[in-house]
Amino acid sequence: QVQLVESGGGLVQPGGSLRLSCAASGNIFSINDMGWYRQAPGQKRELVAGSTSAGGTNYADSVKGRFTISRDNTKNTVYVQMNSLKPEDTAVYYCYAVVRAKGDTYYKQYWGQGTQVTVSS
Repeated sequence: QVQLVESGGGLVQPGGSLRLSCAASGNIFSINDMGWYRQAPGQKRELVAGSTSAGGTNYADSVKGRFTISRDNTKNTVYVQMNSLKPEDTAVYYCYAVVRAKGDTYYKQYWGQGTQVTVSS
């Protein structure tokens, strides 16, 4: 089995910064894509930022220039540095990883449990 554990959420004032981390562990053979989604109350889940194992990245238009995704493949960990936070960034943030488990011949997407980010004065 594969587990994703997130950390780093919390309450921050507008204009502030937070850094989220997500570590994958368990029966991992290799990891392809990793990244972050978010879901605000009453809204559908949306992609925030993604990264490929080759180093490619993509961002939602709403966070470009403010958020930076990075990963440490030696630790199976993905990060997102969130700067210049706005109230509209308030949401539950979920990390994901596309993982090939040991003994498997296919990749499967796994999700973290979610971490709350609240931007408010």
